[in-house]
Order: sequence, then C-alpha cells, then structure tokens
Amino acid sequence: MTDQPRPQWAVRLETERRARGWGPFKAARRLYAAAGIDHPDTSQVKNLSRQINRHEKGEVFPADWGSAYATAFGLEEKDLFGHESPDTPAGTKEPSATPDDGTDDVKRRAALQLLAALGAGTAIPPGTIEEILADIDRATGHGPNVDEWERAVHDYGQRLVLRPPGALVGDLTADIITVGRQLKRTHDPHIRVGLLRVSASLSGLLAIGLGDAGEQRSARVSWATARRAADASGDRDLRVWTRGRAAQDAFWSPGSDEFVSDLVNEAVQIADGVPSPGLARAYAARSYLAADRGDQRTALASLNKVKETAGRLPDGAQTALAFRESQLRWTESYVLTRTGDSRAAVVLERAISLYPPGSLVPRKNLVLMQAEALVRRREIAEGLQQAIKTLHDHPDFVAAGTLPLGVRVLDALPERARVLPAARELRALTAT
Repeated sequence: MTDQPRPQWAVRLETERRARGWGPFKAARRLYAAAGIDHPDTSQVKNLSRQINRHEKGEVFPADWGSAYATAFGLEEKDLFGHESPDTPAGTKEPSATPDDGTDDVKRRAALQLLAALGAGTAIPPGTIEEILADIDRATGHGPNVDEWERAVHDYGQRLVLRPPGALVGDLTADIITVGRQLKRTHDPHIRVGLLRVSASLSGLLAIGLGDAGEQRSARVSWATARRAADASGDRDLRVWTRGRAAQDAFWSPGSDEFVSDLVNEAVQIADGVPSPGLARAYAARSYLAADRGDQRTALASLNKVKETAGRLPDGAQTALAFRESQLRWTESYVLTRTGDSRAAVVLERAISLYPPGSLVPRKNLVLMQAEALVRRREIAEGLQQAIKTLHDHPDFVAAGTLPLGVRVLDALPERARVLPAARELRALTAT
C-alpha cells in the first residue's frame, strides 16, 4: 500500500516557506504578525509551528489560518490554495452579490486572534470579540448601550476592592479601548455624553488598579485622562471624584504634597458645597496630609468635613466609586493613629468590622495602623510582630498604601527599638 500524495496546497505552503528561508518557528511568528499578534509568547510559537508542520504534511487544512498564510506570503488565498481556498471552498459557498469590502478579512483575523489567545491561555486582544460580533449587533440595531456600560462600571468598582491589586487592569484596558471606538463612531450628543462618563469612570478605575500594582506613571496618565473625560461629560460629581480619589492615590505615591493639595482644592471648588463621594475623598486626602505633618488641628478639621459630607450621602454598595461608613472610619483611623489620639484603637476595631472578609487590602492596611498604634503605646514587640505577620499574609494583596503603612510602624519606634531583630525584618519587608 502506497502513501497518499500530499495535497497541492500543502506542497505549496512548504515551498513558499522554504523559498523565504523561514524555519517553522519564524513562519509561526510571521503568521501571528499577519493575524495582528505582534508579540506571541514561546508556547504560542511552539504550538503554531507544530500546526504548520501538520499543514505542510497535508494532515490538516488550515481553514482558520488561510488568510494569515496569504498575508505572510504576500499572495492571494485563491492563488495559494487553489479551489480549496478558505475564501471559496468548492461546493459550499455561492457567489455573493455584495462586493467584498475587506470586512471578511478583518473578521477572519479577529477569529485567528481569539483562537490563538485561547489556545495559549493568554489574554484575548482588545476589540477582538466586538469585531467578531459586530455584524450581529448591526443586524439587531444594537448600538452603544450606556446603561450596560454603567452597569459594567459598577461591577468593576465592586470587584476592584476584592481582587488582588492589578488583577483587573487587562479587562479594564480592553473595555476602555472598546468605549473609545464607540465614541469615535457615535454622533448622538446624548450617547456621547454617556460614553464620556463611562470613559472617565473606567479610566479612573484603571488608574487605581495601576497605582496599586506599582505602575505610578501609568496611573498618573490614566487619572489625567479620566479628568479630561469627566470634564467633557459635564458630570459634576464625576469631575469631583476624578480629583478627590486621585488625590487620595497621589498621597501614597512618590511626589509632592503640593500636587495632592492642588487636586483637593480643584475638587472642593468644582463641588461648590454639593456633597458627593469625590468631595468626601478630597477632604480625606487633605486630612492625611495634615496628620502626616503633625498638624492635628487641620487634620481633625478636615476629618470633620469628611464626616459632614459623608453624612449627607446615601449608604450604597461597597465600591471604589462610593464613600461609605467603612471609608469614613478608615480615614478616621488613619488620622487618629498618626496624631497619637487615644481613640484610635476603638475606631480601628470599628473600621475593620465594617469591611467584608474578602476586602483584604483595606483590612490589611487597617491592621498595619493597629500595629503603629500599638508601637505608639509602647507595646513594641506586639506591634512589630503584628506588622510582620500582616505583610506576610496574602502577599498578592499589597496596594499602593500598604508598604508605606509598614514604614510608619518603623517610624513610630523609639531609637533603641530600631535595632531589634523584628524591626530589621520589618524594614526588609517594606523595602522597595
């Protein structure tokens, strides 16, 4: 029994590859580039090189990769595959009365990106799913749905306080790109305003995620975009939030106190006395600055402003976009701990009890404040051990303020205690 001859298209694929001097790995990278994936990882390249080998042996017809082969080789699919071209498989597709406008190629490329990402276990490139589903959305008359996007923003705001820092950056980035594309195509003023609000919220949430993951420059750029989008939307509460929350985040980042103060002042000016979560956060940032400077009078006055503002807000869901009693008690805990107020211990217990067990980052930060309060009461050994244990627990849950709070425990130590083994261990844990 003789082996079946290879199909002509399989011979042609190997011939074209070899004519260009490409090995299977280089060919795999060229196919990924043709599919719009510029930086495939090693496992993706290996998997595709094995597929190329099977294609060239004629074992599997490259239905999903036909367009990428044609692009990589600079040929038409019909020339490369003949009557078995993925464009026109014989006997399976009638000639279309609609001229090809290139959208089929775009969709095939999107499908390739999806399959490649799923096969390698990597993130699906932004816009891929939307491109694949675009024709269905158009056929059903489905345009940008601001209500759906607002629900997505709310969901992100809730998940952000429960997931490890940086865990949602990829999803947020993909959605920001999609909203940006919808903004480009949308001319309805009402829908545009809604999409600008969504863009501002998503960009702010992305900035929080980036900052907590240690990407301070990217976070600063994202906050600036969030403020511009909020300003363009005309939504006063959102304009205040993109400054008040940014001021809180900037407080924990390397930089000047003046920058934090400028954001606070802008938020207060825009709010014009109207209470909002963003205004409460702005006053909170001002209280942090004063407490760290040892200005107890200003710190407590700003804390009273936080309380006054929060008291006029509805008690909504636990989300990065809201300001609930838990955030109020967190702020109060920080101010009282930093100023050495004897009420700190009671308030800290109350604050911790208000956060659900899954909110690991805020609870972790509050326990570090407890450690500082213990050290200030000269319960040094207990305070140091609590800080060390807290930093060891759940190592993936370390946000922008976590390590600085550990440093504050060290700063509260009397001189003679700074050489203790536990102090040295804590110093190593907080080193950046």
